[in-house]
Amino acid sequence: MQLILIRHALPLRSDESADPPLAELGHEQAGRLPDALSRFPITRTIASTQLRAVQTGTPVAAQLGLDLGTDDRITEYDRDFGGYIPIEDARTELRDAFDRIKAGHLPEQVDEAAFRARVLGGIAAAVNGIEHTDTVALFAHGGVINIFLQDILGTPKALGFPIDYCSITRVLFSRNGTRSVSSVNETHHVWDLLPRNR
Repeated sequence: MQLILIRHALPLRSDESADPPLAELGHEQAGRLPDALSRFPITRTIASTQLRAVQTGTPVAAQLGLDLGTDDRITEYDRDFGGYIPIEDARTELRDAFDRIKAGHLPEQVDEAAFRARVLGGIAAAVNGIEHTDTVALFAHGGVINIFLQDILGTPKALGFPIDYCSITRVLFSRNGTRSVSSVNETHHVWDLLPRNR
């Protein structure tokens, strides 16, 4: 069984809500996903309940004729924050927080153990009952994907991997439940649409 973890596309900045919709560029990024994922036998699509993840997963689910399920457990660590600032803006406006995240650490106000427990529970539910030959597409967040990779690989930092907008990370599950990381942060399908490359 294969689990594909897709980070949400670029959202709008919001000073009022931690749950903004996608920016125009984000919709363009998400529009590339159906083709990028077309070779995989996806039989289930699941998204975080946050709007940016739902809007990212919608084109794929629609293309496949699948319902897009949602799970609050795979929401990002920032879901209760007072707003959303894209990491590109945080680099200059919130330098201390940016440096902490880039060093691989969750924000100080986040309960790492609680975040880890809910994320791992949500991912376990997403793959429960899936046939060995099938693929699950999970639309979530950089922190969520990092926590799952850390759980598999035993890496020392919670945020050990760069996870770009609309990137694809693939994990294989053997019949006995062993998990193997097949790829991390594939971005070929959106390379020209990533903010740093524009």
